[in-house]
Amino acid sequence: MFKLFSTGYLLLSTSLIFTLSSCGNSKNEKVSNTDSLNNVQAKPTPGTPIKYDSSKRYIFLTWDDSPQPPGTTNCLKIFKEEGVKSTFFAVGFNQVGPHKKRIIDSIRNSYPNVLLANHSFSHGFNDKYTKFYNTPDSAYNDFMRNERDLNIGVKIIRLPGNNTWAFNGKIHGQKADNAIVKKLDANGYKIIGWDLEWMQQPKAKAPKQSVEEMIKSINQKFDEGMTNEANMLVILSHDRLFEKQQYADSLRKFIQVLKSDPRNVFETIDHYPLVQNK
Repeated sequence: MFKLFSTGYLLLSTSLIFTLSSCGNSKNEKVSNTDSLNNVQAKPTPGTPIKYDSSKRYIFLTWDDSPQPPGTTNCLKIFKEEGVKSTFFAVGFNQVGPHKKRIIDSIRNSYPNVLLANHSFSHGFNDKYTKFYNTPDSAYNDFMRNERDLNIGVKIIRLPGNNTWAFNGKIHGQKADNAIVKKLDANGYKIIGWDLEWMQQPKAKAPKQSVEEMIKSINQKFDEGMTNEANMLVILSHDRLFEKQQYADSLRKFIQVLKSDPRNVFETIDHYPLVQNK
């Protein structure tokens, strides 16, 4: 009798302990799930407004023709390690194979530090710009295909091969009178040009200007107010220029010099004033 009672008591105790432990774990899981939900809700989405500081200089690093590994991956690595924000204007027909798809997925999933934007599917019918801009319906469909295929979540576009700006009917630049620009603008797309380009050396995948030349140009642009928007500077470059280690090192040095000036703030292009202030 005593042995039976002891065994029953032991089983009852074990069951009670297990039940209490389970209740405790369930509660912790609920808290954990709630915390996870709050974290998801707290993560900003593209276009979430920011407040500007008039004492700062806002720099928008915008890199075109992504994905172009290893240049793209080099740039992403440097931007992440240096803690600066950037925007990649992607081209759909460059996303060939699983490796390049993973790069685009990484860019898309890295917001708020990295933003994925639209640079057309075919890069202006494979650089046939005259045909591209003379057939606005086909060009428009090319941008829409890129948006769908790359799952681009913002209505922000850079035109291939020219420097044009368009925001809510305010259009200026090389293609200000072009029908495709007017159609994109009428459908709520923001077209981004640039204030300064880190150019490519002729016939070489290498940056043309030195780091020192680029820094000098940036300071001059800000000091003379020679930017599209006051205290805002959009820099254009291309992923492919930074394939080789020596040029990747130049990019890192460029970022570090800019970071050493406390006035400089890096942002993604969805926080450019004429995009943010709809």
